[in-house]
Amino acid sequence: MDYDAVVIGAGLGGLSCAANLARNGFRTLVLENTGQVGGCCSSYDYQGYRFDIGASIVELSWVIDALFRKLGKRTEDYIDFIPIDPIYGFVTADGRRFSYPVSVEETGQVIARFSEEDARSWERFAAVGSEAINFAFGKVMTESMGSLRDMLRVALANPKLAKYLKYMVLNFESVLCSFFKSDTVRASMSLQSYFIGLPPALCPGYVAFLAYSEHEGIYYPRGGMIAIPQGIAGAYKEFGGEIKFNSRVVKVLTEGKRVLGVELSDGTRIESRIVVSNINAKTLYLELIGEEKLPAWAKRAVKSYRVSIPAPMVMLGLDAKPDLDAHHTFCYATLQEMNRIWFQDYMSGRVPDGGFMLISWPTHADPSLAPEGHHCLNLVSFAPYRLAEGDWDTYRERYLEMMLGLLERNFGLQLRDHIQVARVNTPKDFERMLLHPEGAVYGLQNDITCTAAFRPGVRSRVFRGLYLTGASTHLGGGIAPTVGSGMVAADLIQRDFG
Repeated sequence: MDYDAVVIGAGLGGLSCAANLARNGFRTLVLENTGQVGGCCSSYDYQGYRFDIGASIVELSWVIDALFRKLGKRTEDYIDFIPIDPIYGFVTADGRRFSYPVSVEETGQVIARFSEEDARSWERFAAVGSEAINFAFGKVMTESMGSLRDMLRVALANPKLAKYLKYMVLNFESVLCSFFKSDTVRASMSLQSYFIGLPPALCPGYVAFLAYSEHEGIYYPRGGMIAIPQGIAGAYKEFGGEIKFNSRVVKVLTEGKRVLGVELSDGTRIESRIVVSNINAKTLYLELIGEEKLPAWAKRAVKSYRVSIPAPMVMLGLDAKPDLDAHHTFCYATLQEMNRIWFQDYMSGRVPDGGFMLISWPTHADPSLAPEGHHCLNLVSFAPYRLAEGDWDTYRERYLEMMLGLLERNFGLQLRDHIQVARVNTPKDFERMLLHPEGAVYGLQNDITCTAAFRPGVRSRVFRGLYLTGASTHLGGGIAPTVGSGMVAADLIQRDFG
């Protein structure tokens, strides 16, 4: 046996699991398809600028702290988190600007400019959100939810969870509207639905409380988002763990209903009694294992999952400071507009020419990411993988022009004369670089029918010794859930093989 455990993919889930296993004496190898760690939480250097890939901020940072505590270490010895305040800046349809500070009380004062009633409702929303995040939903981040029995066990151990189960049944839009009446206030909190890749009408209601959770603190890692996986990888290596880059796994080796190891694209076979997959669950089961090896029920289940929405990104290197006020800035988009983008544009294969767009300004927090006096901007929106006209390889330049037009029209930002570097990562680029089917940044679609026990299990239900981490298992995409999935997988492995 070459290793006790082989981990496919050096994303946050895979590294978190690997570090826990290595600390507990498992001979562990991480195999990464690219030349660096991180997956959708990473960064790359280009002509003097460091651009983030995927994630742009850290919420619920306590999950990362919990990981390092399990490793017997301290987060601050591996990752330097910079507090971000204000949380967001907004530009309304008529060009007005406002921002929400971290302070709950000061945010209420901002909301009061639009609606005194909503300012009072914000206090109630924050109180409910605090309890929901800290004593209900937050607790499941690092607990196994792979079966209905697991869900019942967690619920019984955490009675406050029952109080908030209604927010699993209600949709995001109805939860938000039950608290706030002003269209401007609702619009300022509608963006979180797309943080898991769904419109307000389809997004689970509990996601609405992300609008509160950020007021417990959001952070940016010094050195770019890649600093998070680099920090975890550093701890992993101290326990003797190994990482091999540019090593693409093409097959998970099985015998009957147990795993034997993996095979690489160059034909190398690596034997292990445990395989941990940090790649998309559909790719794992249908391609690396093969649907012919799956029982009929598993084949039907895996094929029934829909991959999540893609998120094309534009990276701009500027020779001047942009006229912005916050690390993140959003243009005004009502709940109706957010739904329209999905049902009329996305479902029809059209790239939305307006509505939701996020501007991430990482050099606002960490100027070292660009040459002195220069800045990095990441422009993020959502668009379909399959276009009604053409494909992404031919649409790239048109998309860049569209996004620059949105900056001018919706944000009043005239940046063209200051652009030194402009790059576009399309859904096809994400698919090629990170092996995400259809460029899916959140793994699988994350509606209520694909949450917790209804996602592919962290412990495979088909093969002994096979475990899943990352965005397509446990609670879905995002830094906290993927780190949590790695912790859950490692706990299960130690229980099964320790």
